Amino acid sequence: MKAEISQEMTINHVLKCYPQVMSVFNTFGIDSCCGGARSLGTAAGEDGADIDELLKALQRTAEARV
Repeated sequence: MKAEISQEMTINHVLKCYPQVMSVFNTFGIDSCCGGARSLGTAAGEDGADIDELLKALQRTAEARV
């Protein structure tokens, strides 16, 4: 299944669609609790994560559904 994740999506939306990606946000130091309403692009910039690497990791994890 192809996951549809873009930097415009909010953290909350991504977690709702793909709850298994929580660990990715933790690994990248993304605040997914209080900062959940931010877009992935904004969160990456504010939390110092590489957006391209974050999107790749989210995609891989979301598509690895068990």
